[in-house]
Amino acid sequence: MASKDAQNQRRGLPGFLPGAPDPDQGLPASSNPGNQAWQPSLPLPSSFLPTVSLPPGLEYLSQLDLIIIHQQVELLGMILGTETSNKYEIKNSLGQRIYFAVEESICFNRTFCSTLRSCTLRITDYSGQEVITVNRPLRCNSCWCPCYLQELEIQAPPGTIVGYITQKWDPFLPKFAIQNANKEDILKIVGPCVTCGCFGDVDFEVKTINEKLTIGKISKYWSGFVNDVFTNADNFGIHVPADLDVTVKAAMIGACFLFDFMFFEHSLAGL
Repeated sequence: MASKDAQNQRRGLPGFLPGAPDPDQGLPASSNPGNQAWQPSLPLPSSFLPTVSLPPGLEYLSQLDLIIIHQQVELLGMILGTETSNKYEIKNSLGQRIYFAVEESICFNRTFCSTLRSCTLRITDYSGQEVITVNRPLRCNSCWCPCYLQELEIQAPPGTIVGYITQKWDPFLPKFAIQNANKEDILKIVGPCVTCGCFGDVDFEVKTINEKLTIGKISKYWSGFVNDVFTNADNFGIHVPADLDVTVKAAMIGACFLFDFMFFEHSLAGL
């Protein structure tokens, strides 16, 4: 019972977010993707209408202060021991699917480049329309190499660059910058010294540029010993202020994918 209470508590909104309400319920259990309820496309109340136009397909993100990302289990990869393309469900706090993400990469890259592989993640809405494209080039990932580090390009809608996620060199902590379309830093992401979950959540704090104020976090939820050891399925939560720009929220979704590749792709590394 204590473990269940702790899980419900950790999945609530973080206390440091200004104006964030205390949720009444925890994250619903994962269900069969075929039976997964989609968030219906409904017109927004006038109080939620944006004062400026939003990228098409991202309107719903303007209401969210909690975004859940659930990686689907690939049974074929488990049976054959091969690396398959990743697939993710993106949900709201009620467990309703709002987007679906699929990795596009070639088998050679997945086999020989492994977690460093170049790929494209295509994010679609309930109608199958692609609303976000995340491009990941082949880059280095080492605290000993201060150049050619990890980077993501975020497009929303596809073809229109709205931001980047870039790794910043640091010998001790994983650090990243959220950048706008002009590659200007707007926020920082700082991870823990040890990204091994060790039977607990792993939090990457979203901070202002000077790193003095924390405004949100990206959490890799610990899903249990059996799931973490024997599958590559990971669960993430993005906690942000509801009024944060939707393009920044889209970039943070991309950051979740990058963290999954870099730190949690191999099951034993994601404990």
